[in-house]
Amino acid sequence: MNQKQFDVIKNGKGFIAALDQSGGSTPKALALYGVSEASYQTDEEMFDLVHKMRSRIVTSPAFTSDHILGAILFEQTMDRKVEGKYTPDYLWEEKGVVPFLKVDKGLADESDGVQLMKPNPGLDDLLKRANERNIFGTKMRSVVKAANREGIRQVVDQQFEVGKQILAAGLVPIIEPEVDININDKAEAEAILKEEILRELDQLSEDQNVMLKLSIPTEDNFYKELIEHPRVVRVVALSGGYPRAEANDRLRANNGLIASFSRALSEGLNDHQSDEEFNKTLKDSVQQIYDASVS
Repeated sequence: MNQKQFDVIKNGKGFIAALDQSGGSTPKALALYGVSEASYQTDEEMFDLVHKMRSRIVTSPAFTSDHILGAILFEQTMDRKVEGKYTPDYLWEEKGVVPFLKVDKGLADESDGVQLMKPNPGLDDLLKRANERNIFGTKMRSVVKAANREGIRQVVDQQFEVGKQILAAGLVPIIEPEVDININDKAEAEAILKEEILRELDQLSEDQNVMLKLSIPTEDNFYKELIEHPRVVRVVALSGGYPRAEANDRLRANNGLIASFSRALSEGLNDHQSDEEFNKTLKDSVQQIYDASVS
């Protein structure tokens, strides 16, 4: 583990940019960016276009370590280059931004009110490649869709089981059990989730440190115990579908919780903007998300 990167994530002021849209979410991300599906015929062309979009974001003068602590990458992005350097090296060496990697393979079908992660038999090989590409940590997502204790326990058990595999590879896992912001029993689901996460955190050894990525809670400062837990490096929040302004307002009410936004970060960016327009829009987004994260 890179100790300097650990210190940036643990103690830095700012937020984590989520640039990890995968195959299933890439068409929507491109459409929001003004690139229609008619612009590409193959997956390869689609991924070329989304890499061009991500490259434009990370090379922008608005994308710096003054406001951004880390960036979560899709596997293909890790293996592609930005200005002649592999993306993780470009982020750290040129921008001072710590690189993370999305490692899950998507969601299984819903059962017991949750969606677990799909099996990932190639994870060890991916973690080896991540180390070779100078990745600091990883991210993996499950989804909670009901306050079902059995389902939520399955989610947390799976997340921490895989998290320990990631820790053993020398990387810091971001545990992400997202609670769907649209469910009627969101607050109840969050209460169960916090109990289950604390149970797992209390079983970790002193050399096992994880991050958490959670939906912004219904009750302000509800995750205070998680933020202050000695085994937690940082707790970050996903925007979860909230528009950026609302996500920022909700985030601002939670002390110590910082953003890890995807759609909310790229909101307003468009392929047809001039560099001046693009950079100004991104700068405004970054500043707003930063302000909400450090308030």
